[in-house]
Amino acid sequence: MIEENNQRGTCYNCYRPQSSCMCKYINKIQTNTQFIILMHFKEFRKTKNGTGRFTYLSLPNSKIFIGIDFSNHKEINEIIDDKNNNCFILYPDNNSINLNTTNIQDGSKKNVIFIIDSTWACSVKMLRVSKNLHNLPRVSFTHTKISQFKIKIQPKEYCLSTIESTLCVLELLNNHNIENIIQDKFEKFLEPFHKMIEYQLNRADETYGNAVRYKEPYKK
Repeated sequence: MIEENNQRGTCYNCYRPQSSCMCKYINKIQTNTQFIILMHFKEFRKTKNGTGRFTYLSLPNSKIFIGIDFSNHKEINEIIDDKNNNCFILYPDNNSINLNTTNIQDGSKKNVIFIIDSTWACSVKMLRVSKNLHNLPRVSFTHTKISQFKIKIQPKEYCLSTIESTLCVLELLNNHNIENIIQDKFEKFLEPFHKMIEYQLNRADETYGNAVRYKEPYKK
């Protein structure tokens, strides 16, 4: 939905300016797993380079909630308390379940994976204050990918954007036959992300020429 009669209108689907709406590049993937995206307020304001919204729009079986402390969030607590759900949160630590080697399917229960969409520093606070997330088993994965977020420097070379991390999770769930996603879907999943970066880099070149250029991502 585009705001009418406004040259600087906003697309209320991807929440980007009308001039750089990326909705036509969204490629939806139907999943058995439900994804719950917990977006920090600061990420919601990053309409020009946020990827959490793209992730939500690309996964019909997903929900997105904006905030910091979700302890008393009625819908989230209902999801966690539902005995038919097998809930996890994507967050690496020493005790997290490695999706590369572990199949998390538990009988007929529906897998639900919570994904925090924020900076690493903000995610620590979100986890700390959201008491209802404390007991969720944590899942993580190992990878050799380098983030393609060329308009943003990641804090560590192994860090990925929200949409890139979600793609890794989907691929691993597919390997465990929890999902049944064709390869073509994976290849198109990051298209809005890549188009966003391309747009931002082109705008930078138009504005600054060769004087200023976004930094390249980490390289090994």
